[in-house]
Amino acid sequence: MTAKLIRNAYEAGLTMTAVLLSWGAALVLEGAAGLHTDVLVLAVALTLTLASSQRTADTRRRLMSLVVLPVTAAASIFVGRLLASHYAAGAAVYTAGMALAIWIRRYGPLATKAGTLLALPLVALLVVPGPALPPEAQSGLVTWGWSALVGLMACCSVWLVQALGDRFGPWRAAPAPEPPPRPSRLHPRPSSRMAVQMAAAIAAAFTLGHLLFDDHWPWVVLTAYVAASGNRGRTDVLRKGIERLAGACVGTFLAAGVAEAGVTGRTAVALMFTTLAIALWLRPLTYAYWAAGMTCALSLLLGYFGQDALHLLPTRLEGIAVGAVLSVASAWWLLPVPRRRAAARPGVRAGAESL
Repeated sequence: MTAKLIRNAYEAGLTMTAVLLSWGAALVLEGAAGLHTDVLVLAVALTLTLASSQRTADTRRRLMSLVVLPVTAAASIFVGRLLASHYAAGAAVYTAGMALAIWIRRYGPLATKAGTLLALPLVALLVVPGPALPPEAQSGLVTWGWSALVGLMACCSVWLVQALGDRFGPWRAAPAPEPPPRPSRLHPRPSSRMAVQMAAAIAAAFTLGHLLFDDHWPWVVLTAYVAASGNRGRTDVLRKGIERLAGACVGTFLAAGVAEAGVTGRTAVALMFTTLAIALWLRPLTYAYWAAGMTCALSLLLGYFGQDALHLLPTRLEGIAVGAVLSVASAWWLLPVPRRRAAARPGVRAGAESL
């Protein structure tokens, strides 16, 4: 266990170094181009979610990320604008994009990696979407061109830090071997079943999230996505839903203490990065640690943007509970994936479990 914690700390250090490098570059870009703080959030979210999927990537996969991620990051901005102006249409496009990212995995490992890169900016969009910001902050949101540049910076930051870590660090991450092709006798295929389940869970999350929580719908959608991603069967989705809810409860109490202490400004930003680092370190032990850290960090972030984080904590927990229930219901009763087939096909995992 000690050796595992030491290795986890090293990997978390690499990820946070890449995050801070990307954040620093975005900070310079923000000042030079007169952008909004939203560009910093996008840089951190993309780098954080990209780091884990690129840790064992070979050169071909890294080059693909340099092309695909900036393009999808730019496209996600249009989805965000559509959600803000025409919620139903935006929700439909978002749902279709997430389902497509899973469905295309039927075409092999390269398509699986492309699907993961397609999903990352859409997940990042849920961290601080335009409609969730105060009205005075919505006018200066980052545009598609700057988003593409931020996506490129995130790729370069992850690539640089991980390459230096492999060159000079105590551990080297070897590229993960591609799983041998195993034609599935299941019809519809596991990837098709998972795409349908994801679409159903996210569509229901958008609907109930807007009806029950108004502009705070992202908590429902994000939880529905996280619990359903990497679906290895009914039990796996149920476990992740419970762990996310339990971790969010702990994170809620932590965030309440921070809010009560009146932490703001640069201190809040430093505490947010510290919380993320600790959560990354403990995440391999159980997902609940990551859920707790993310809930606390996002509370600090929303407080930085002017929201009353303490007042919104009960709403946040309710949204997380609803999203978890929707994912579990979809996985259990809509084209369920048999556990033995899901376990035998690691290539069908959603691959974007970073949030």
